Amino acid sequence: MDQKVNSICGISLTPLRVIPTKGGDVMHCLKATDHSFKGFGEAYFSTIDKDAIKAWKRHREMTLNLVVPNGAVRFVIYDDRSNSSSKYLFQEVILSSENYMRLTIPPMVWVGFQGISNNRSYILNVADMAHNEDEIERKELSNINFNWGKS
Repeated sequence: MDQKVNSICGISLTPLRVIPTKGGDVMHCLKATDHSFKGFGEAYFSTIDKDAIKAWKRHREMTLNLVVPNGAVRFVIYDDRSNSSSKYLFQEVILSSENYMRLTIPPMVWVGFQGISNNRSYILNVADMAHNEDEIERKELSNINFNWGKS
């Protein structure tokens, strides 16, 4: 069952199961029966290096389901939706193989992320729709006032 985290409306953080097996673990990600499953569009991996920052992006239609199976990534979410009770709030979530959870981000909130592992980190996104460049908005890092130096 999904658990709401305490800042931004519509964001959920779901603990995921890791099953130890001889020779390597099985790491769950998303099931069609999960509350946050909205459909399948595509799945892809992104990588991010230590201290690199990729920000800011928001999707008008796509729901993101983000998992970090290797490394550690700091996600920063910003809500500027006019009708949201969490308008102008930031929320930080750190996902890693040690803090193995799924971060679900609904449409219309801004997200950026930073590599905080000593090595390259991997992010899996299981999106509810296929990539469509026309539904994505981007801003430069400096266009949203957030102090990336603190973690």
